Amino acid sequence: MDMGKNFLNSLLKINGPRSRSYEDIDPDEIFLDSSNLPQFDVYQFEGRIVRSLSKTTIMFLGMFFVLVTIIFLCRIGLLQIVKGQEYVEISENNRLAHTFLFPERGVIFDCNDEVLAWNIPGISEDFTTRAYIATSGLSHVLGYVKYPQADSSGVYYKTEYSGVAGIEKQYNVELNGVNGVKLVERNALLEVESENIINPPEDGEDLTLTIDTRVQTQMYKFIKDLSYEKGFKGGTGIIMNIHSGEILALTNYPEYNSSVISAGEDAETIAGYSLNEGKPYLNRAISGRYTPGSIVKPFVALGALNEGVISPDKKILSTGKLVIPNPWNPEFNTIFTDWRAHGYVDIRDALAVSSNIYFYEVGGGFEPDDQEGIGIANIERYARMFGIGEITGVDIPGEVDGVIPNPAWKEINFDGEEWRIGDTYNTAIGQYGFQVTPIQMVRAIAAIASNGALVVPHVVKQDIPTEEITVISDVHYTTVKEGLRQAVTDGTAKGLYLPYIKVAAKTGTAEVGISKSRVNSWAIGYFPYDDPQYAFTVMMEEGPRENTIGGLYIMRQVFDWMNIYTPEYFD
Repeated sequence: MDMGKNFLNSLLKINGPRSRSYEDIDPDEIFLDSSNLPQFDVYQFEGRIVRSLSKTTIMFLGMFFVLVTIIFLCRIGLLQIVKGQEYVEISENNRLAHTFLFPERGVIFDCNDEVLAWNIPGISEDFTTRAYIATSGLSHVLGYVKYPQADSSGVYYKTEYSGVAGIEKQYNVELNGVNGVKLVERNALLEVESENIINPPEDGEDLTLTIDTRVQTQMYKFIKDLSYEKGFKGGTGIIMNIHSGEILALTNYPEYNSSVISAGEDAETIAGYSLNEGKPYLNRAISGRYTPGSIVKPFVALGALNEGVISPDKKILSTGKLVIPNPWNPEFNTIFTDWRAHGYVDIRDALAVSSNIYFYEVGGGFEPDDQEGIGIANIERYARMFGIGEITGVDIPGEVDGVIPNPAWKEINFDGEEWRIGDTYNTAIGQYGFQVTPIQMVRAIAAIASNGALVVPHVVKQDIPTEEITVISDVHYTTVKEGLRQAVTDGTAKGLYLPYIKVAAKTGTAEVGISKSRVNSWAIGYFPYDDPQYAFTVMMEEGPRENTIGGLYIMRQVFDWMNIYTPEYFD
């Protein structure tokens, strides 16, 4: 031990004096071995020298906590003061939810108060679904609807019914009504605690149609059956009151099923509608443009009488063809044919037998016979006077206008070609580029039956003013109507010569397609002849040319049926 002390003292002397004396340090305090180690738990930091925190560290820590406190207070201020009201409203909306109360859509009735469209409980508890009468022939009139739509959480992003076609679309606002609002209170578990109606729903208006379902259904059946039997692509038929414009029947074949389309569940059937060559979605009565053929002749006749180019009794010879000399090469004359040689015919005869030659001459003139024509401008003028080629205003959506050929039309559609006399001839008999809709033709023939009252066709009961055609005298109307009656007694419409009702009519066979192998078969007219009340139009689309049974046969079947089941329309 003495050696240790001496060694330590020598070290201290070498290093010089210090601020502290180590003379009293026991060597045991320096030289430790395993026998004298303290029993410190090093994993609990025992036996370690602890240094106090510096002032800098304390300052930074203090600033950090102050900053956190400031941010916390700012956030509280933002939530409680700045956005307090907004979050209160959100909280209230989470507790108090506004939900829609859907009204009952208006019911649709026919003229005899038979229900055609009504409401039934649907899959959703929120609104009812639409049901339609199972009777065929009404779909294009009624149309169909689409329902309110909700997302996966039940929130409605489409909040109303929407009519897609027919009456459902045209009168959607009236049928829809007004949505109501209900306040639903829920607790934290989303359980309903109370419900209160803020605004009750207003149900939609009921509508009464002018359609007689009985007549409509039978007309549809006859058109459908004839299409199958004779190979027509489809057809349409209309019966209308000539004084009011109320439509008794308006039907199309083929058609879609309103219930199937509204439900949207039968994907195979719906896809089949789109693939059907008969175009079930096409409302032929108002949206189909068709070559009219000879059914335009009564209007050309009125124009010829009114313009004074012919008298009622003057006769024109029909040999079966009209030859127009070629001024540049006499060997290449242009020949316009009649469907047969009729001999001498006056205007009544010409309407009755549907003489093409007669209307070539009074329409475009014929110099060898010293016959003046009214010309293409007047042909168009008188046609449009009766609403041909024009929108009628019928209250079913999707109506289109028509086409009446004229020089400007030809220049546009035939690369600047000039108008020729043959174009006037063909237009005078309803060929060339002439295009009309069946609804236009029923309105036009109704105006002849009423001596010039141009009505607005409609299928919902309402009073709509008529327009009077004042430039044509009653004498001319009488002459033309006599010709239309003669067509039934002795001419092309003899299939409507009936013992129980007098009918006036005009038929038309219009060639369609490049090969002219298919025809549209028309029948227009009115009844009763002595006291006209109703006009009709039937158009059978694209049947075989060799077939002689068409639109006229449809009306014969309709009249026979009406005579038994709805004779009141003949009184």
